Amino acid sequence: MKAVILAGGYGKRLRPLTETTPKPLIPVADRPIIEWQIRWLKHYGIEDFIICAGYLKEKIVDDIGSGHKLDVKVGYVVEDVPLGTGGALKNAEHLLSGDDLFIVLNGDIITNLNPLVLAERVSEKENAVGGIALIHLPSPYGIIEFDRETGVITRFVEKPRLQQHYINAGVYAFKSSIFSYLPEEGDIERSAFPQLADERKLIAVTYEEVEWISIDSYKDLEEAAKLVKRLPGV
Repeated sequence: MKAVILAGGYGKRLRPLTETTPKPLIPVADRPIIEWQIRWLKHYGIEDFIICAGYLKEKIVDDIGSGHKLDVKVGYVVEDVPLGTGGALKNAEHLLSGDDLFIVLNGDIITNLNPLVLAERVSEKENAVGGIALIHLPSPYGIIEFDRETGVITRFVEKPRLQQHYINAGVYAFKSSIFSYLPEEGDIERSAFPQLADERKLIAVTYEEVEWISIDSYKDLEEAAKLVKRLPGV
């Protein structure tokens, strides 16, 4: 099974770091984000990768190369102009149309969730075109618990996962039929996903107690450096 990494974005919120370095190559601890991703997926037996590269694409190709140093196989699809997440995946159709099922992930997340569970659930659902990995919403703030009758504070909880809400973890599994839903240009979240949801062809696969972070700020880089120390197999 192949994995596609969407690595074409500008990473504007991480400037000035991303003025000279593409976001997937920003180091977390001692490795670039994209290397953590490849090592994570390889831990689950995925060894065939396609990187959809755009901004500063030459640097990604120079750094990752054929994948030999990570003991995986890596191919590239490049975009000369920004295509969005949906357009970037559509641009890779010629390399994926022969695959019954493949994994797709955003190029700025680090996690230890098991992608094979997601792939299996999508494969089992006959009418499903794809699935989204969902995790509990991480609170950006610490919360305070207190007795509502007395007003006495009982506990401080640092940035808990909010159990009643789920968010998109940026990890997907798709069947090849996804390509008929993708735009030539635009984001998959705003085009294909709403249509698939209307047609009831997109499934949710929830994950409990997993490590996950989306790297969008300098603070996220600090948190990610702590997280990767707890990841198995990487």
